[in-house]
Amino acid sequence: MHALHNFLLFHVLIYLGRNALGAKIINGVKVPDNLMRYMASVQESDGHVCGGVLISNNFVLTAAHCHDDDDEDGLVRVVLGTHNLGNNGTVRDIVQRCKHPHYRDHTTGSDIMLLKMSESVPVGGTIRHIPLPPPNMNLQQDQICHVAGWGITEAGRSVDDLRVVGVSVVDQNVCKRQWSGIPANVICAGGYRTHNGFCNGDSGGPLVCNGMAAGVVSFADQVCLDKRLPNVYTDVSKFRPWINQILRQNGC
Repeated sequence: MHALHNFLLFHVLIYLGRNALGAKIINGVKVPDNLMRYMASVQESDGHVCGGVLISNNFVLTAAHCHDDDDEDGLVRVVLGTHNLGNNGTVRDIVQRCKHPHYRDHTTGSDIMLLKMSESVPVGGTIRHIPLPPPNMNLQQDQICHVAGWGITEAGRSVDDLRVVGVSVVDQNVCKRQWSGIPANVICAGGYRTHNGFCNGDSGGPLVCNGMAAGVVSFADQVCLDKRLPNVYTDVSKFRPWINQILRQNGC
């Protein structure tokens, strides 16, 4: 099933244009309704803030920096089951925000969070889970993965339609040279020597490799256009024990 998913996504990108894999996510390729059904919009009271993915019937995986602990309201709901934020989806209130205990800010790593929803969602049809990678996941340099989100466009405006773009995995040594003081337990993919990658509003969304949520969008350069700097994702495989514990005890 995962192989079929990757096959279909690859051919959607090719069908929509030869330059699809070279487009920025902020231009991107519109994701067909029957693909990437695990995507979630993580929202504050006035709308979309970050992306996320459904990993169990009542938990969404996203980035820790998406919620400011000093904000009394902050993240309040997730929306699933739709690729267009102008349409009605399945809405669930957030009842717990489980940040990794080592998280301080995105520059120091552990930029990962689980959101517990007020009630389970009906999985099937327009809503699906995404598998998580094994603890020993090993991505290869130049491997093509995909990143998706509702981030801003090249013109600086937000979009309602979910978009996706292909990104190449960047060698970790290269990433360390380009980013001084990069945290541990991250994946670098896209951005470096290309304009492929994510932008504002895509935080928390997935880096999808081999049909799994390999990474969580963490940070990049502020204007999303600096070709010297790779995009940085939290490496989900390094946090499997913590994720498993939260899921097992049904909260934090």
